Amino acid sequence: MDKDKEQAIARKGRHIGVVIAVTMLIWLAMNLFIGPALGLTTRHALLFDFAALAGFIYAGVNIFQLWRMRQDS
Repeated sequence: MDKDKEQAIARKGRHIGVVIAVTMLIWLAMNLFIGPALGLTTRHALLFDFAALAGFIYAGVNIFQLWRMRQDS
């Protein structure tokens, strides 16, 4: 495997890790601290849940792409 391919795989892996970590932190902050402090309803909490789900689906698609990249090399 050439160096450019390895760097692309490493970069994509770091990107996926950051997306998962930031999504989880924002979701926890919104549901545990910010939402109750602002007095948001459960309907708003559901929106945050769907936004987090979208972030995790995005990460899952990228994990699949990373897996395919590694299979090709």
